[in-house]
Amino acid sequence: MLRVRKKYREVEKDHNNGKDAFQKRLSVLAESACKTVELLQAGVLDNPLDWTTVLDAETLPPTEYLPGVLGRAKSMYIGFDRDLSIAGRAMVKTKKGEYVQRLVRIDRPILRIPTLAIHLDRQETFAFNKETQLFPIAGLIAAELNRTGETPKPAIPESSTESDETPDDTFTPFQASTERHHPYIVELIANEAGVPAGSILDFEMILYDTQKACIGGLNNELIFSARLDNLGMSYCSIIGLINSLSSSSALENERSIRLISLFDHEEIGSNTAQGADSNFLPAVIRRLSGKDDGTAYEQTLARSFLVSADMAHSVNPNYATKYEPDHKPEMNRGTVIKVNANARYATNSPGIVLIQEVARRRHIPLQLFVVRNDSSCGSTIGPMLAAALGARTLDLGNPQLSMHSIRETGGVYDVDHGIKLFQSFFEHFSELESKIFVD
Repeated sequence: MLRVRKKYREVEKDHNNGKDAFQKRLSVLAESACKTVELLQAGVLDNPLDWTTVLDAETLPPTEYLPGVLGRAKSMYIGFDRDLSIAGRAMVKTKKGEYVQRLVRIDRPILRIPTLAIHLDRQETFAFNKETQLFPIAGLIAAELNRTGETPKPAIPESSTESDETPDDTFTPFQASTERHHPYIVELIANEAGVPAGSILDFEMILYDTQKACIGGLNNELIFSARLDNLGMSYCSIIGLINSLSSSSALENERSIRLISLFDHEEIGSNTAQGADSNFLPAVIRRLSGKDDGTAYEQTLARSFLVSADMAHSVNPNYATKYEPDHKPEMNRGTVIKVNANARYATNSPGIVLIQEVARRRHIPLQLFVVRNDSSCGSTIGPMLAAALGARTLDLGNPQLSMHSIRETGGVYDVDHGIKLFQSFFEHFSELESKIFVD
């Protein structure tokens, strides 16, 4: 089993039989497997690895964000009229005076963003003000007063008198969290973190839909869930890598590093420390490239292949005209290879041939997707990483409906298709790559 290291710098240390998993800022995840890592780090091998097989995906779906400073929802895609709660991380001060992170998830509905009744606003197009109409409702004032036993108090103006007698140890640059936010919200976070409310210094919370994922459809062939984009492909890549290492001899004749990296913030541009536009993946590959003779890193990239794995669009039968007539992917019919002439996807013909042969080895179905010429096209981290690394890249993903909705739909059997495709990719890349020639 791959171990997760919480300190980024430990990637070079204590390799567990050539298998490693580590995180950057407890957010971005990389998992790797290669027989020769220890030799490379020790400088025994002077040449760079033949190849690096990389699977890239993003982890953080578009969602409502409750920042620790503003205390209101900021959002890209809204969960109106849904049973919402919060999850994220809190920074707390321990009894030892240390400042540590605690992961938090309130496992019950506490918030709701209500729409205005249609009787009061008969607009043809649903529109809303992102600043004034996205406040989550957490409850009623009367109920809170009954809970605390308090009575409404008149506002008292703050005194303008300043004193220099306040001890230094009581000074705080900000107001306390219980003053900046509703105190009961802070209490709930503190209870989940296992600390007193006064120990919560700051937090980053995400609003999420509390409805659980489930299997549906007449024949139980569909998945109804939040955040399929892109936790679906993240899951397939992790399990595919693990399955490719199930045999004790899996890496005996392997010349490449099997690596996956999972990034945050793709939906907001990836230009963050945890995003794909950071130096995280280049730094990892550079450190795994061995004794640097000046070009080891570049030679490794030239021989590497990157699969950008991000969920794809299934044909929606209610909007069939929105799709190119000959490219209408269907759920449970296989993983989708994405193609775009304007390089919104990084796929090209040699890459298609490679993935086709990878799929052939395990009898895995594939589909192709090309967007209509008169339609806009989304993008992925594939072109971004292809440009940054100069590595051969291909974009693919399992088909789904209602992408970026708070409740999405995918195919049950495509999960198995994705896992088997990635497992086969890791197992057969080194052999197949040497047979594909581009002059």
